[in-house]
Amino acid sequence: MKKTFQLFRQGLFLALALGAANVAMAQSEHRVDQDHLSRYWILLNTHVQMDAPNSGLNLNAPSCAAVTYTIGSDGVPMNVQVVKVSPKSDLGPMAKSAVVNFRYGPSLTNHIGEPVSTYYIVPFNAPDDKAQQQKIMDACRLPGFSQ
Repeated sequence: MKKTFQLFRQGLFLALALGAANVAMAQSEHRVDQDHLSRYWILLNTHVQMDAPNSGLNLNAPSCAAVTYTIGSDGVPMNVQVVKVSPKSDLGPMAKSAVVNFRYGPSLTNHIGEPVSTYYIVPFNAPDDKAQQQKIMDACRLPGFSQ
């Protein structure tokens, strides 16, 4: 009985230690916007493939999609999720397919390849006018990402 309690106590201690380590890792993860991402990672792609829908809602309207992801220590996006599409359209999966194909290299200040969470705004059918482009992109900005 005493041996069983001792094993249970050791297992509980190990589980608590692992849980604390996971919390510490989650808290230390940087959330970086695109304007400051180059401090950590440099996008290596010059072109990416996207899976375009054949039909759907608002496919030709000027719009944007915000896609969140984490750049892993190998420079490959993981946990890719479409979190906002404005105005509502069926272009979210197309935006996700672009981000999944991004590849990054660490910046000179990120020599250890520290993973960071970020997001990318994919524009669709953007007008030529810079002010109108900015208005469309601003609709997809996400709070909580900084330097």
